[in-house]
Order: sequence, then structure tokens, then C-alpha cells
Amino acid sequence: MEDILYLGDKYFYTPYIYPEWWPEDDWKRQLIGILIFNWVGQYVLYFVLGLLDYYFVFDHRLTKHPLYIKDQMKLEIKYSIKNMVFQTAAFAPIFLLEVRGYSRLHHELNRGFFGYLNPVVEILGFLAFTDFTNYWFHRFLHHRLIYKRFHKQHHMWKVPTPFSGYALHPVDGFLQGISWHMFPFLFPFNSRLFMCFFLFVLIWTVSIHDNLCVLPRILRPIVNGAAHHTDHHMYYNYNYGQFTTLWDRAFGSHRVPGTHRGKGPLDDVMALAAKSNCLTNNNGYQSGIAETQKED
Repeated sequence: MEDILYLGDKYFYTPYIYPEWWPEDDWKRQLIGILIFNWVGQYVLYFVLGLLDYYFVFDHRLTKHPLYIKDQMKLEIKYSIKNMVFQTAAFAPIFLLEVRGYSRLHHELNRGFFGYLNPVVEILGFLAFTDFTNYWFHRFLHHRLIYKRFHKQHHMWKVPTPFSGYALHPVDGFLQGISWHMFPFLFPFNSRLFMCFFLFVLIWTVSIHDNLCVLPRILRPIVNGAAHHTDHHMYYNYNYGQFTTLWDRAFGSHRVPGTHRGKGPLDDVMALAAKSNCLTNNNGYQSGIAETQKED
């Protein structure tokens, strides 16, 4: 984040916006820069990624599913815009602490015991930590005392779309994102890798809500992708995981996705369409018989 603030000051804020007497390392100025970047960045990425996924990946036949809400995508976008305003504000002070050196973020690629392999170790540690902690934060949001107040809003979308990922309550969004910030306060992590993962999680969040399972068969039991997360929206108490199915399997909440068994939302839509066509053809056939009998 400090690299982004530096570039913003160098090419935009310092020469055009802020007065010369305001130091670039003033915490109030840094906080404003963090808020602006995160608000603008999240909105741009949300709409760009959502639209690309909607037009080129998402199967539009899913909008014919009986559980798909009228004007659902408009509602998802409305909730997402509202959520990102508050969620960005909630995370901004944590970003500020990281920028001002209170975390264990660093810039060296070969820092640590493993030398040039250290980035790989940090990435694996980050993925393992966030996968485990997000599983429990997510499962906590399904507790009966918490669910209705904070997480139920996200489960309005039983047949999710690429715009569903951020259509949730701000507290829900904060709890499911806080582990990403917990890690660099507990363990060393490269700051540039840290920002790359924030872009990655935006892409991941959009992709697991588009109902499309494009994983190789060998990875399907391991990766908690769109098929698993679709079943989470449909059946609530299964597949809480973020990246993998490991913790769902370990703690008894794993469910083999219906999509992998020919019983997913798209299969439901196709079955309904086939039934409708069958009834239409049958009615046409019966009408034809009736007309023939009249002629006779």
C-alpha cells in the first residue's frame, strides 16, 4: 500500500491536490489516500470483473431458476455498493497501521531463513492461515445468534451471480476479510505479495459466485470453487471453506457439489425447460389429434 501512496503523491496529490506544506508522511493524509484508493479501486474492479464474468462466463440460463430473485443483479449491485463504502472505511485504519510500519510487512524477497525460497514459504503460510481462519469466521457467521443479523443478507442469493460476492452486510464483509490483515501482524510477509493477494481475492470472490466449475477433475475434491460455493448458497450449512475443502472435510461440513453429480442449479433449469417443452409438444400433439377427429 505504501508504494501506491507514493505513486499517488508523486503523480497526482502533491503536484495537483494537496498544499506543499502538508507532509506526505502525515497520517491524516495517508488515511485519506488509502480511503480514496480502496474505494475507487474496489468499485472499478468489482464492476469490471463482474461484467467480464457475467458476459463471458456466467450462464444466463441460470436467471430462469425458480430461486433466482426478480431484479436480483440490480439488488446485488445495490448491496455491494453500500457494503464497500463501510467495509473500506473499516479496513482503512488497519491499512494505515501497516503503512506506518506497525505490521511485519517487508520489501525484501530473500528475507528470512529460506532465502530466495522465502516468498514461496510466505505465500503458502498466508494461504494456509487465511483458509483456516476464514473457515471459522464464516462458520461463526452461521451461528443462530449471528446469522439473521449479519449473514442472512448474503444468502438471499440462492442462485448467485458474479455480482453476489460483495452483496452482503458490512460486518459480514469485515469478518470474512479480517484474517487477511491478521497474518502480516503475526508473521513476516512481503508487502507487494500482500497487495497482489488483495487483487487475487477480488477475482476469486467473483469467480466462486458464477456457478461455473472449470477445475480439472483431479482438483475438484480439493479446491473450494464455484461448484462448492453454489451449494453453500443453496444449502447453507455446507462448504464454508475459502480456498480448499480441507477444513470442511476435517470438521464435518463438506458436501459433494450437486454440479459434480448432475444436480446443480443449471441442471434444474435444463430439466424444467425439458419438462416445459415436453408439455408444449404434448399439448400440440393432443390439439392435432382433436383437429383430426373434428375433420373426420
